[in-house]
Amino acid sequence: MGTGDVAVSLHGIGKRYRLDDQRHRGSLAEAMQRGLLRLGGRTPGPGDSARAFWALCGIDLRVREGEVLGILGRNGSGKSTLLKILARITPPTEGTAELRGRVAALLEVGTGFHPDLSGRENVYLNGSILGLPRREISARMGEIADFAEIGRFLDVPVKHYSSGMFLRLAFAVLAHMDAEILLIDEITAVGDAGFERKSLAKLRQMVGSGRTVLYISHDMHAVRSLCDRCVVLDGGRLRDEGDVDRCIRVYEMLCARGPLAPGRHAAAE
Repeated sequence: MGTGDVAVSLHGIGKRYRLDDQRHRGSLAEAMQRGLLRLGGRTPGPGDSARAFWALCGIDLRVREGEVLGILGRNGSGKSTLLKILARITPPTEGTAELRGRVAALLEVGTGFHPDLSGRENVYLNGSILGLPRREISARMGEIADFAEIGRFLDVPVKHYSSGMFLRLAFAVLAHMDAEILLIDEITAVGDAGFERKSLAKLRQMVGSGRTVLYISHDMHAVRSLCDRCVVLDGGRLRDEGDVDRCIRVYEMLCARGPLAPGRHAAAE
């Protein structure tokens, strides 16, 4: 576990999403909803057309420099939302997130890439966002293309890539750029079994170089082999934090209960 200064600090992070809003009033979906409510003998109220849920609520967390933090939780628990807030893709509804260092993220397909630009152009775009000079990006281009295994498709607009090609290039960029903080959502999604093994080996190498990593995974073997510490999210709240094996047991206990119920943490406004 890293023993340096704090690289990531979260204070009271909450994220609220509206299920619908004023722009959708009068839509077919709302008309159907109101009709069903009337059939059930209810008069539609303001809470029926303006509902929201908290994807995250009251998250306090610190990650030290050089630490690898595993983020566990069932689908819908708020894991990806947390990384999107840290990557500045979406703002928190409340609370603050502080990151000390350059950040690179591997999230879902399309994040951080412009669909009309080629793979090569997107590499330059991502490198420039991290503050790397063009000549340094050019020096790494061949290695990135080789690692991503996209060959002659490097100069094709990425909107024509398969999801596997897209994610392989995204991981290759993340792996070969000088970011101090890495945000990774499910590395097992980056390709076939061979590429997955290569990616995990590269990630272990990056971890050994002292980078700070926040890592979402449903692969408990990878979590055990990579992570210094874990957190478990459940319904948008921090359920447990600390020892890897204990957090995995908590996560497996939650999984045994079945999928997170839709609307479990929904609330009417």
